[in-house]
Amino acid sequence: MAEVVEKMGVKRESGYLYFLRGSDVWKTPMKRAGGPSAAGKAAKVAGGGFKREEGYLYFLDGAGNVARAKRAVGGQKRKAKKRVAAKTAAKKPAAKAKAKAKAKPKAAAKKPAKAAAKKPAAKKGKKK
Repeated sequence: MAEVVEKMGVKRESGYLYFLRGSDVWKTPMKRAGGPSAAGKAAKVAGGGFKREEGYLYFLDGAGNVARAKRAVGGQKRKAKKRVAAKTAAKKPAAKAKAKAKAKPKAAAKKPAKAAAKKPAAKKGKKK
């Protein structure tokens, strides 16, 4: 499926993410969940001398070489749907009518009236 475009033989170090920028191979420290933040910037590992073509996905393979695979544009083809769709479309209005008949509005339950909050009676007497 994949074909090697250029043999580079890049040796990978653990904790780094390797990627292609143009035809060059770069590495950057990986960010780990729950761990310390990855300090450092991307660094160029190797320079490449190939030209990219439209319709291919370029990547670094397991041996450290630049490889490419045909890009799957548009995804997979789907099987044509059978005429069952036309039959189910005719049944839908009847199903909706049954659902409406079942969902009759329920009588609104009366909510008990809240008891008026009583304030303690003010003390009668002389004001100072």
